[in-house]
Amino acid sequence: MEQALRDELLSLLKRESYFERELILSSGRSSKYYIDCRRILYLGRGAYLAGELMLDLVLAQGVTQIGGMAMGALPITDAVIAAAYRRGVDITGFFVRKEAKPHGLQQLIEGAFRPQRLTGVIDDTVTTGASALAAATAAREAGARVCAAFALVDRGEGAREAFARAGLTYVYLFTADDIRQYKG
Repeated sequence: MEQALRDELLSLLKRESYFERELILSSGRSSKYYIDCRRILYLGRGAYLAGELMLDLVLAQGVTQIGGMAMGALPITDAVIAAAYRRGVDITGFFVRKEAKPHGLQQLIEGAFRPQRLTGVIDDTVTTGASALAAATAAREAGARVCAAFALVDRGEGAREAFARAGLTYVYLFTADDIRQYKG
């Protein structure tokens, strides 16, 4: 069953999210291709598939709280939390702002963040891991026990090494090559 879900999500990613053209990534690096996971994470079936499959990875690490930097981590965090709810699993979610709001509660971390929880940081597509590492730093400073980083897609451009240096286990569902080479 899981393989069928993986194949379906991979097909969606290739069809809806993969683009070949020259552009600059958020890491500042140039690339000949782009993977925009938001295009499938805002489709009901895509969010369902990503949430279910990513939740399996999250649960395998014992994580009870998941989140990342706004904007990139929002849809994948929401998909994982919804999958956890469907399965009756208590996982809270949060997101980290680039800077605290100057009004309201003036928080850097928003959502259902709980200090002391075993926490993972997540992003849809990871290149160098800089965004997830920034979220990990903020969560640690707020009292979370950050142990893992998760990605729907790993571009294979340095994130694994960066997460290892930060003491984080790194788990991802697909590589960029999985999507680029998919023929289904």
